[in-house]
Amino acid sequence: MPSAAAPIISSVQKLVLYETRARYFLVGSNHAETKYRVLKIDRTEPKDLVIIDDRHVYTQQEVRELLGRLDLGNRTKMGQKGSSGLFRAVSAFGVVGFVRFLEGYYIVLITKRRKMADIGGHAIYKIEDTNMIYIPNDSVRITHPDEARYLRIFQNVDLSSNFYFSYSYDLSHSLQYNLTVLRMPLEMLKSETTQTRQESFDIFEDEGLITQGGSGVFGICGEPYMKYVWNGELLDIIKNTVHRDWLLYIIHGFCGQSKSNNENVPILPLATSSPLSAPCLLGDVANEVETEQILCDASVMSFTAGSYSSYVQVRGSVPLYWSQDISTMMPKPPITLDQADPFAHVAALHFDQMLQRFGSPIIILNLVKEREKRKHERILSEELVAAVTYLNQFLPPEHIIVYIPWDMAKYTKSKLCNVLDRLNVIAESVVKKTGFFVNRPDSYCSILRPDEKWNELGGCVIPTGRLQTGVLRTNCVDCLDRTNTAQFMVGKCALAYQLYSLGLIDKPNLQFDTDAVRLFEELYEDHGDTLSLQYGGSQLVHRVKTYRKIAPWTQHSKDIMQTLSRYYSNAFSDADRQDSINLFLGVFHPTEGKPHLWELPTDFYLHHKNTMRLLPTRRSYTYWWTPEVIKHLPLPYDEVICAANLKKLIVKKFHKYEEEIDIHNEFFRPYELSSFDDTFCLAMTSSARDFMPKTVGIDPSPFTVRKPDETGKSVLGNKSNREEAVLQRKTAASAPPPPSEEAVSSSSEDDSGTDREEEGSVSQRSTPVKMTDAGDGAKVTENVVQPMKEVYGINLSDGLSEEDFSIYSRFVQLGQSQHKQDKSSQQLCSRCSDGVIKLAPISAFTQDNIYEVQPPRVDKKSTEIFQAHIQASQGIMQPPGKEDTAVYREYIRNRYL
Repeated sequence: MPSAAAPIISSVQKLVLYETRARYFLVGSNHAETKYRVLKIDRTEPKDLVIIDDRHVYTQQEVRELLGRLDLGNRTKMGQKGSSGLFRAVSAFGVVGFVRFLEGYYIVLITKRRKMADIGGHAIYKIEDTNMIYIPNDSVRITHPDEARYLRIFQNVDLSSNFYFSYSYDLSHSLQYNLTVLRMPLEMLKSETTQTRQESFDIFEDEGLITQGGSGVFGICGEPYMKYVWNGELLDIIKNTVHRDWLLYIIHGFCGQSKSNNENVPILPLATSSPLSAPCLLGDVANEVETEQILCDASVMSFTAGSYSSYVQVRGSVPLYWSQDISTMMPKPPITLDQADPFAHVAALHFDQMLQRFGSPIIILNLVKEREKRKHERILSEELVAAVTYLNQFLPPEHIIVYIPWDMAKYTKSKLCNVLDRLNVIAESVVKKTGFFVNRPDSYCSILRPDEKWNELGGCVIPTGRLQTGVLRTNCVDCLDRTNTAQFMVGKCALAYQLYSLGLIDKPNLQFDTDAVRLFEELYEDHGDTLSLQYGGSQLVHRVKTYRKIAPWTQHSKDIMQTLSRYYSNAFSDADRQDSINLFLGVFHPTEGKPHLWELPTDFYLHHKNTMRLLPTRRSYTYWWTPEVIKHLPLPYDEVICAANLKKLIVKKFHKYEEEIDIHNEFFRPYELSSFDDTFCLAMTSSARDFMPKTVGIDPSPFTVRKPDETGKSVLGNKSNREEAVLQRKTAASAPPPPSEEAVSSSSEDDSGTDREEEGSVSQRSTPVKMTDAGDGAKVTENVVQPMKEVYGINLSDGLSEEDFSIYSRFVQLGQSQHKQDKSSQQLCSRCSDGVIKLAPISAFTQDNIYEVQPPRVDKKSTEIFQAHIQASQGIMQPPGKEDTAVYREYIRNRYL
């Protein structure tokens, strides 16, 4: 297997903004606070933005000395100690960007964040709060009467509502793209490093990271996919001025993570990430969302050694020139085709983008109505069919766009048709065509437990795993209710193949009423509710339970209220929300002497500026695709390793202990006192805690069917009513979010700990079992039987003979000792001389991801430091040593003297 590169972690994760009368000083550091960068922002310019980045990496001591000199130099009187010349304005975690309306520039900072998910040790954060600070000093400020109104419009884009970012993982690209880039051969990385040094990336030359010879690790990062980046325009003004670690790209959408686990199944976090596009270019549609479901085995935290699988699908509005007039105050505003497009120009641009990003086949699942008394939705279907038919004439037959029309609303009204059964047939067909991504070769389950459907699976099989080629594009009119249910059914089908490929289930099938599917359904409904609120102003009206026809009667009244809420949002707040987005994305730039944003009758010409040209440039009517894209199909051109794509990457050579590529220290953070719950995301929805009944005694697997009975309780399919399970736990949608990283009160910590204690989650808390001799029945009963009673609802001692109990005790002892380290064995891994822990497979099958590791030896000094660290958390402080006293005296002398 070729050597892989490590993703580069941003070295600017903590920021402090210092203020003087003439300048702002933005000091950024990595999380360990060992490396610092400084930005100098001029405050004497009333309208221009002047930023200086000296590109120097400071140590902590150097930054203290720099701030001390600035403080001393900006005091009103030399030698005066009473007043400071440098003020600490705000602390932050990232820069959203810079924006100007009619006066001077503002800086937007992230002041609160919350960790939402982990993917291979890469943390994904949600923005909780921001701060918008005016840069120019009051003495040079030129006021404008309309500035406040523009500021209110800009702040209508609520950055604390489902905006996400990561310091080390590219959220704008799929997992397949990120891992494909990381698999570049070492020789190619070396050549790209040389090319990087010779070409335009001179911003890194002062760091001395590209060394000749010696041992090192290649770090790699790429440009984000700007279609899903919402603050690209806000960062554009400083993009070529500052170091790239200052550039923090944010996406808007949904990110959720859940886990399915018990004693027999490894922890499987399931993340669904859905970035919303920021439509600014021709070929982009109004509502386009790329949804990716990621499945991983969290027992191994590594992109190279762990098992990761993903599946991507897209929802998007019909790619035509069409609109709805919301000024008519109707529940269903009429659909109007704004321009005639006989050669499908805009559809060609859209599908060319999709072929470049996803490969082929592109499959369209059109769920709009086909039979109506008055033509409404059918207008879009007829035009879309004509566009796809025209474009397919010129594509190679093996790469044509697949069009699947299905009137989902008509089937829903029929009592003889089952909507989900029909969707399941469509889903099987789609997943077989596109395949899915997995970063490991096929497990031996496909040989030991063969399935005929597995051999028909599409995609691209490579030596290191499988690639998804092509994508499903689902749409109804607004891409909300019907689309979300269809995407859930396709995702459920893909999830079955993902689980089967990792060897966790016998057949690539998942049934309803299992804990795993319930968890997956709640995750998708959260995903659908979030997107529906962002686009339509209300939660989903029709859910999966609605189409299964098992929704309670109380749900119908709730659906009516959601419909009214969506109608109100569309009728009264859509225009204001669109103005805010146009201003935030930079589609509209306020200019003195030109009409204001609220004075424009329509924003059509803001999004289609080329319509003002006399001779707009057009592509060929027949060869409507990009030539390079068609050559590499079915593979997506963006993931092909070629010269054009290599230029988008930044490759640097680091020392192997550099913090910029150390994912282990970044995730576990051994240099700080961290919370176990926060580190391992134990607050996420769990199948064992939130969906599995407490009294399950036969099969605790999350893939076992537990059919709901008339009372709404969950029971095993083969058990009687006397063994009914308890009611299902609170779903992910109703569960309170975990506390913010910034201000966690003691009461909230106590409450969360109480909840976990009461729930008795197998995944979070396990009772230690100390086995004794087989004859010591009392102690064995106390240590083994009681935890089983709490967790599984059965008592092992009931009806169990002494001989059977002795056999069971010996079985438990064997289970405890089967993975003990053999000190004489040379096959097991040990800690290498360079301090790196190696993993050694313990399975007979070399490709299985089951490893054994020997804990590293800890020297005496490290043990003393750790013990002092634990005692400090308990209030027992160690007396300071000579070195500590000297450091403290030096700090006092620099700070106050």
